[in-house]
Amino acid sequence: MNTYRVAQVPAAGGSFEIAERGAAAPGPGRVRVAVEACGICRSDVGFVEGAFPGVRFPVVPGHEIAGRVDALGDGAGDFGWQVGDRVVVGWFGGSCLHCTPCRQGDFIVCDNLKVPGWAYEGGFAESVTVPVDAPARVPDGMTAVDAGPMGCAGVTTYNGLRRSSALPGDLVAVLGIGGLGHLGVRFAAAMGFETVAIARGPERADLAKSLGAHHYVDATAGGGVAQALRALGGAKVVLATAGDSAAVAATVDGLSHRGELVVLGVSPDALGITPLQLILKGRVVRGHPSGTAQDVTDTLAFGALHGIRPITEVVPLEEANAAYGRMLSGAAHFRMVLTPR
Repeated sequence: MNTYRVAQVPAAGGSFEIAERGAAAPGPGRVRVAVEACGICRSDVGFVEGAFPGVRFPVVPGHEIAGRVDALGDGAGDFGWQVGDRVVVGWFGGSCLHCTPCRQGDFIVCDNLKVPGWAYEGGFAESVTVPVDAPARVPDGMTAVDAGPMGCAGVTTYNGLRRSSALPGDLVAVLGIGGLGHLGVRFAAAMGFETVAIARGPERADLAKSLGAHHYVDATAGGGVAQALRALGGAKVVLATAGDSAAVAATVDGLSHRGELVVLGVSPDALGITPLQLILKGRVVRGHPSGTAQDVTDTLAFGALHGIRPITEVVPLEEANAAYGRMLSGAAHFRMVLTPR
């Protein structure tokens, strides 16, 4: 391979265009991956619009990358990688290993986290070269299209639940059943939680039940979300996947005593929560980042064991504009996935 194609945005807010890059051997401590699939995440908007600090144009987004190792830089073999290995690279695209969080073993909040599309060109491409600590192995029986979204949407919801205070049998609510939330509902049910799906409109009830939810709450119905959760006994955990601060805040009074709000969905708006809502019942609000390569490995293994896969809509790389537009409009079938080959 002498050249490879990328879908790049030349300037902030621009449209995707197909361009070619010259292929180079990976440097020391890096792994080159032949991309087979890459999911489109709503956080890719931050790169396309130049909203994240330090984004350089032209930008090639993409941090739900699945493919095969096709070249190793010096030292990469010491990490156990071999040409032909099936891998995923997610939001965690490598760490610096020397900042305080890294030295404490908390790599996902590394001060110099290397997110694909931000620290280096991402997976809207036929090839991507990543740090050696970025990839996670893909288990047998899981396709690249299924595995790619697990590197961000999957690990974020799975890890958010398993690191929460909920125990099997507890009432756990998932706010939003879109790109993240549909996986959150599936993971919650498989983990043994009494699972509540919250979305807008009565027509989403059948979808929620098909994903494994035991209860459905229509956020547009009278009485409100908090009252509906209290009627079920109060949620030990609300996993907030929706990027809507008002909708997130509306769940707080539905938490049980010592309940926990785990925030995944990103919004520029402030959360309208008062101190008394937290203090009187001892509630906790926690922001949850994605997960390391090991967390992605665990997510893939759990998904393979329980038959959990993302719901996807597959589009070729050259149609990146259309796929990105479908994601933005909400018309996407949960997770848009680009396939460059």
